[in-house]
Amino acid sequence: IAGQQQILLSPYLAASFAFLTHLALCAPFLVLDALGGVCQRVRSWRMAAGSGPPPSLWKWYECFWRVLFKYITAVLPATALFQLLRSSSLPELAPSCWQLSVEVVACFLLFDTLFFIWHYCMHRVPWLYRAVHQMHHQHHVPFALAAQDASSAELLSLLLLALGSAWMLGCHPLSEALFHFLNSWLAVEDHCGYNLPWALHRILPCMGGAPFHQTHHKKQSKNFAPYFTHWDHLFGTYIEPRSEQHVHKHN
Repeated sequence: IAGQQQILLSPYLAASFAFLTHLALCAPFLVLDALGGVCQRVRSWRMAAGSGPPPSLWKWYECFWRVLFKYITAVLPATALFQLLRSSSLPELAPSCWQLSVEVVACFLLFDTLFFIWHYCMHRVPWLYRAVHQMHHQHHVPFALAAQDASSAELLSLLLLALGSAWMLGCHPLSEALFHFLNSWLAVEDHCGYNLPWALHRILPCMGGAPFHQTHHKKQSKNFAPYFTHWDHLFGTYIEPRSEQHVHKHN
């Protein structure tokens, strides 16, 4: 904190950091998409079920400007207002490693629950889908940068869910910052279009990953949770991504 209090409490830090982090996390997948046209190994990592060739650089360029515009016009003012309403002081002590881990995991579990409910409602209520969520589903085959290519209303609602999760759990600011960073990474990975050998869902079977979420974009009545799969299993909205790919190949 020493010497950085003014920067850390800036009302513009959160949105600026979130946007730049999103771009940085998308950069490796931009490289993969660029290499996809010439490298067979990279093409083999792209998911089946008709995913087609990687998105063009022009598609990335258009998506970048759409996301930037919504950050400037919606996310930046909202986060600035929220920051001004928050406490103007930071705790002196960092959390222990145990506290940090517990708070981050708890944030993800709560956010995943809230997102599942909100996502399910957006698909089940027609006017809500048209007004808020339909723009995100213009990408039948998503790519990394499209993780935040949504309407301003949807971006603000997801921001509220993420901030609300950390606030309800009373997280330390460092735990909250780590949660937002990892949340951005998982959202990018979910939309990347690649089933990478080192992807998190291959390590943790409770995670859905990119195959799980791409199936949602192709079959919109299934796989509503953002990261974990337990709510979709409990409510009967889960569909196995591999079985969906098998059906496509068979047809």
